[in-house]
Amino acid sequence: MKETNLYNENANYIKDKVSAVVPVYNGELFLPHILDSILAQTYPQIEMILVDDGSSDRTLQIAEAYREAFAVRGYEYHIVRAGHRNASAAINHGLSYVTGEFLIWPDSDDRLEKDSVEKRAAFLRSHPQYQAVRSLSYYFDPETEEMLPEDEKTGDLTREYLFWDILEFRTYVGCGGYMLRTKKVFDIYPERHIPEYDVGQNFQMLLPFMYHHRCPTIPEKLYGVCVREGSHSRTKLTRRQEYKKFHDYEDLVDEIAVICHIHDKPSKKRILSWKLKRRSYLAVKYGQRKQLLKISWQMLKCDQRSFYHSVKDFIWNIFCDTWLLRKYMKCKECMCGISGRK
Repeated sequence: MKETNLYNENANYIKDKVSAVVPVYNGELFLPHILDSILAQTYPQIEMILVDDGSSDRTLQIAEAYREAFAVRGYEYHIVRAGHRNASAAINHGLSYVTGEFLIWPDSDDRLEKDSVEKRAAFLRSHPQYQAVRSLSYYFDPETEEMLPEDEKTGDLTREYLFWDILEFRTYVGCGGYMLRTKKVFDIYPERHIPEYDVGQNFQMLLPFMYHHRCPTIPEKLYGVCVREGSHSRTKLTRRQEYKKFHDYEDLVDEIAVICHIHDKPSKKRILSWKLKRRSYLAVKYGQRKQLLKISWQMLKCDQRSFYHSVKDFIWNIFCDTWLLRKYMKCKECMCGISGRK
């Protein structure tokens, strides 16, 4: 049965309600993780909006089988069907249904601790000066339930202005660990439409918000990140696919800079430096020495640090196309965030 759009332009957001928008594609094996964890929440007011991104497996049948459980729990439950595109397009289909005061968007293969929603909503209710809050994440193997090492940097948890930390991968995305005030999200996106790219939805959801608002951290691991082979962020890419992914990220960040009205020279240089570091990674990985030299020279010109550190990095980049460093960078790829995650 096709859902109808519940959004009313003139309606207020329902106080204390939390809307959870979850995109899923071919998730028959892992979808129960997130659905069961939502049903297990201690928080009384949750609106679950599950967007199927044109799955070809039993995802929809599994989703439909949960309707009664959500009704018994007293949670609203919407299943939105969309043609297959990508996660950001799926998120856009779901944003039209959001009516809650607070918004979360966990991944369909992850899970929330039972008090995850309650603790974050309670924080925002008791701290009206904040428009967002996040918790820590843990990482697990879905088959063995073994706890795994963190594959994203935690960063300085006392920091509240997180735009550059997220962009430059000094802190984690862990999308389901963030909770935002819905009104502030749609102040940024009044059409309820985030930029659509094949590289996910988290930069679009987080970066413009974090540019304008502070986000403190609850120092508890309230969100579980599923680490599995075959997920969008861990699928092995061909060289062509990897270059496209990097190019898409650059285009996305350029669009986000426009959304944030970033025009000052220091910030624009910082974004260029972010691009060049990512390009140097590809040049090293694929042995493009001339390209690496060109990128290194560009990095030297836009580097805002001391001349000593700039020259040191410039020389290092010129000679970094060695077997040892290539092996090191391959091992560190997931941890350094250069490829982006989820």
